[in-house]
Amino acid sequence: MTPSTVTAWELVFFLEELSAKAMLEGFLPKVLPDHITPRYIVFEGKSDLEKSLPVKLRAWLNPRAKFVVLRDQDSGDCTVVKSNLVRLCNKAGKSNTLVRIACRELESWYIGDLKAVEDGLGVSGLANQQSTRKFRNPDLLNNAYEELSRVTKQRYQKVSGSRAIGPYLEKNRNCPHSFRAFILGIEAIIASTVSSPEDKLP
Repeated sequence: MTPSTVTAWELVFFLEELSAKAMLEGFLPKVLPDHITPRYIVFEGKSDLEKSLPVKLRAWLNPRAKFVVLRDQDSGDCTVVKSNLVRLCNKAGKSNTLVRIACRELESWYIGDLKAVEDGLGVSGLANQQSTRKFRNPDLLNNAYEELSRVTKQRYQKVSGSRAIGPYLEKNRNCPHSFRAFILGIEAIIASTVSSPEDKLP
């Protein structure tokens, strides 16, 4: 198959909220190779995501599309939340979809890299707090949004803050387990797109 007839690789993200898109748009250029184009489908909350996900997955026609579902755990059981999303993907015939849960919410990932928050929002001194007990394992925080608002003196707003912080996030510096699981999943997808010489597009 010649390069002119090869369909481009796409990495399609199904997201529950606009803030996740804002963060990924800034962060992913540091992670994705040039031959993969990211796409973002943003739903109006968790219920809309779960209702519409199978339909959206079935409708995607590019055979070189890879899929990622990302949503917050919030107050739910992480295992139950993930299992339900995996079931919906299987129902749509896309059993290889990557499902990842931010524990407990997206802001935990930002707290896991306070240097990125400091640089993105211009709040000095935050990186020095990373080693404190509260911020060493942000996945355990039940109120990451409130904590982030507090330490940034209310400068953090969901969408604008995510857009500002995203470009500064570093995959090897961020400490939450759920963020690292997300990165490992993305890296596995990237590896699968270059498994043979003809797979890598010019």
